[in-house]
Amino acid sequence: MMNKRISAKGLELNERVVSINRVSKVVKGGKRFKFSVLVVVGDGERYVGVGMGKAKEISEAVRKGIDKASKNLIEMKKVGSTLPHPIVGRFGAAQVLLKPAAPGTGVIAAGVVRAIMELGGVKDVLTKVIGRTNNPVNVAWATLKAIEETRTPDEIMALRGKTNPDAEAAGA
Repeated sequence: MMNKRISAKGLELNERVVSINRVSKVVKGGKRFKFSVLVVVGDGERYVGVGMGKAKEISEAVRKGIDKASKNLIEMKKVGSTLPHPIVGRFGAAQVLLKPAAPGTGVIAAGVVRAIMELGGVKDVLTKVIGRTNNPVNVAWATLKAIEETRTPDEIMALRGKTNPDAEAAGA
């Protein structure tokens, strides 16, 4: 899979913290707490990214998560305000089904998937987390994998060595 890096320079990125997990380590003097934070960033139009930050304080973990997410930006391929075709993304035990929806449907999703879709600029989509997990980290990566594998009609026509008749009619 070809994954070219997208620079976050010049993009106005919004961020959303979707999951905070407190982990503790028992030591001789008591317990040491650390935080792992899952952050989604996106420009609300085309680009979206997910990152994990881990630190002793939540604010530092969020900052690290934002930095990692802005380095992992991918392009959201859309047709109008929805996705080009239905697709299932798999990561670990998580499976996420993304289906295009009619205009006016809205984002039918919860949690991590909703954050990714909204920050990626998708306005109409139906989603379902299938599988044996609701772990937000695996669900986030499964959603990103599905987004990476989507293809627009023009890309599919180019792969087949054909031209899109709809595009020619619009240009004529």
